[in-house]
Amino acid sequence: MKCNISKWIGLLVAVSGLSAWGNVGAAVPLARNLEVAGQLAVSDCKPLLLEFSAMACEYCRLLEIEVLNPTLLNHDYDGRVLMQKLLIDRPDRLKGFDGAPVSAEQLAQKYRVFVTPTLLFVDARGRELAERMVGVTTLDFYGGYLDIALENARQKLRTRGDCD
Repeated sequence: MKCNISKWIGLLVAVSGLSAWGNVGAAVPLARNLEVAGQLAVSDCKPLLLEFSAMACEYCRLLEIEVLNPTLLNHDYDGRVLMQKLLIDRPDRLKGFDGAPVSAEQLAQKYRVFVTPTLLFVDARGRELAERMVGVTTLDFYGGYLDIALENARQKLRTRGDCD
């Protein structure tokens, strides 16, 4: 009986750990190729949301669990935004908007991102379209501010004629 209780406790700890880390359900995909992501976004006339994050950033994790992951699960957003996560404290390299290898840290320096989480709304070439969202002060209105930024970015894409 003791062995079965230990197994159940281990299972409960594992499942609660997954929930706490936001690995259950949708998750913002890790950026691998911004050139391709940009092309996909422009073909659908939607902005690319870049989430600059860090592995040990509790606010980043909170933002993902409470706002970004539920947004990905809401199919109303499928045609409104393409999200990509950039972990600035990982040495992995990805393809930048020009196809050249770059690290998330180098992109953070290029965009002058000093705080995590920071959300940027960019076009297929990496140009910012709307006011960036820096940090998390309160989650109560964050979703509303996100919607406003997404609409501003989409409007700018349409106004500039950047849509296929």
